[in-house]
This record gives sequence, C-alpha cells and structure tokens, in this order.
Amino acid sequence: MKSHKQTAFQKGRSPRIRGAGLFLFSFFSVSFSVLFVKPVFPKDYTEFIWTQASFPSAHASTIVETSEGVLISAWFGGTDEGNKDVGIWSSQKKKNDPWSAPVQLFKEPKQPAWNPVLFRDASNVIWLFFKVGPNPERWTGAYIQSKDGGKNWSPVVWLPAGLLGPVRNKPIILSNGNILSGTSVESYRAWASWMELSEDAGKTWRRYGPILFPTMEQNRKGTIQPTLLEIKPGVVRAFFRTRAKKIATSISNDGGKNWSELKLTDLPHPDAGIDSVRLRDGRCLLVYNPSTKFRNPLAVAISEDSGETWRNLFDLDRLEKDGEEELSYPNVIQAADGDVHVVYTWKRERIKHAQIPLGDLK
Repeated sequence: MKSHKQTAFQKGRSPRIRGAGLFLFSFFSVSFSVLFVKPVFPKDYTEFIWTQASFPSAHASTIVETSEGVLISAWFGGTDEGNKDVGIWSSQKKKNDPWSAPVQLFKEPKQPAWNPVLFRDASNVIWLFFKVGPNPERWTGAYIQSKDGGKNWSPVVWLPAGLLGPVRNKPIILSNGNILSGTSVESYRAWASWMELSEDAGKTWRRYGPILFPTMEQNRKGTIQPTLLEIKPGVVRAFFRTRAKKIATSISNDGGKNWSELKLTDLPHPDAGIDSVRLRDGRCLLVYNPSTKFRNPLAVAISEDSGETWRNLFDLDRLEKDGEEELSYPNVIQAADGDVHVVYTWKRERIKHAQIPLGDLK
C-alpha cells in the first residue's frame, strides 16, 4: 500500500496549476506511444474537503452521489496507514455548499480500517464497503448501508472469509442489472485480481478468477485493484494496478465471469491506485499518475475507442516535489448533471475534491 515516506500534517494550501508551464504527455495504445508537448490545463478545479481534522493522516478516498444530488466522500484516517487508531471517516457536500466537517463512520477496536468504497445501487441504497485487519494479507471485508442518502447507517455486516468486496474501486451495475465488483488479494509471495459478481442486488456474491498473465513470473508480481468499464452490453474492460511500471488490462465478454489474459498497456505506472469511469456519451475517462517512479502528477486521460487508446488531457494536480510527497488513489464518478468529480489523496495528509465540467473534457 505505502511506497513513500509519510509527511507531517500541514495546513498549507496545495500548489495551484500553472497554465504557462509546459509538460510532456503521451498518446498511448497497446502497441505504440507518440509524444506531444501540451500545456498543463490552466484551471484549478480542486479544493480540500477539510482544512483541520482530529487525524493527521488520510488516504484512499471514495465518492458517490446520492439520488438527491448530495456528494458523499469517505476515506481512512488516523495517525498513519495501518495503525490501530485508523478508522473510516466521511464528509458530505450539498450543491453550492462547503463540505461538512469529517465524522467517523466506523472504528474497529485495536484494528485499522482500510480502503473504503462507496457505491449506490439501483434502489438508491448507498453501500460503504471497507476492509479491517492488521495488514492486506489478513483483511476481512465488511460494509454498512444507508437507505436515506447517508443520513443514517446500518450496523456493520462482515463478509465471509474469501470475499473482500470491492478492494479499492467502485462496483458497476451492468446492463443486465448484475453488480460487478473488482477485488484482489495481496498474499505473501504474489498478487492476484478477481471479480465478485452479484445477480441478486447484492444479497449473495460469487467470485470469479484469478485473472492472470501468460507467465508465472508475471503472475508472481501480479495485479491488484481493478477498475471496471462496461464498454457495451456484457463486455467489460478492466484496468489493473501492477508492479511492472505499466497499467495492465483484460476483457470479459460474458459480464465478468471469464477474462482474457492480462496484458500490459503503454500507460506508465508507479504502482499506485488508478480509477476510471465510462461517461454517458460513451467516452472513457482514466485518472492516474503518468510516471513510472512517482505518484505525481495526477493526470486525466480520455479514450474515444472503449479504452483501446488514451489521450492525456491535463494534469489535474501537480506537486513541486517528487518522492516523499504524493497525489494518489483517485476515485472518479460522473454526476447526474454531467460534471465529473474526483477525490484523491494529497500528501497523505488530506483529501482533495475536484469538479470538472463535462465541457472541459475535450
């Protein structure tokens, strides 16, 4: 999970994006890449969800929109990732209002919580999945639900051993009504991604996989944290975090039960969280770190051919210093009004939110 030294909590503002700067970006496909020079997008869409909180460290944020148009974000917060005081925190934002003060939604005594995932089902129930345990090798999956748009939450439901729920990125509702959730396992000697599928609105789940590379060596390093796009009815493309310096991809033609062999794209990757969403106009959007070394900058890319090729649009955020500082673990949705919302980690200290008008994604 962690790849960089953590920084102390700071109250300073993040650097604004400078429109005059020139940076290099790539047009990627499975087989080739072409380099262009393009200015960083000259707008700053970002804001902090809070300026002060009782916890010094935060990471792995998630976002959902309720049926009433309220944004809910959640993340894990405490003294540091994996410490026993880490719980699941949340904030809400009504349109044109600031984010509410963070509140803690879950805390397991003497155990850290990890990787919350928000999801709204077809009945407008909000699910908040998360993991609990001393480390990823010993996680137990759990969730709570809200049937009133995040005002009240159910008692915790613990998933049976072997099911983790969505490990990092949101599930998707397929065109046939099934819920497909990407999950993964980080074991002692290997990583592997799986899918969890529900055909009864989340009452029961069945696990499919693992999704594998062609060689044993590749599979030892493996993949985690799939992000999912249904590119046409029953056809799902997934993208995966890897330790191979490139993002991996696979396709299912039967609604997530069987998957093609993993292959590496040309998208550079520093072993960090990624996320994607299929826009209602059919285009696909990816938020990721376009680097093989650093979780900086955080970029927005677009695909007009169902994820076959990608074009970087702009850096959503950029830090002046690489290495010890990071912009990471994006989570992205498209709201009912068409705007795109992204939440992500800022220096492991706070969570930032970005609202991007659909018209700017050209």
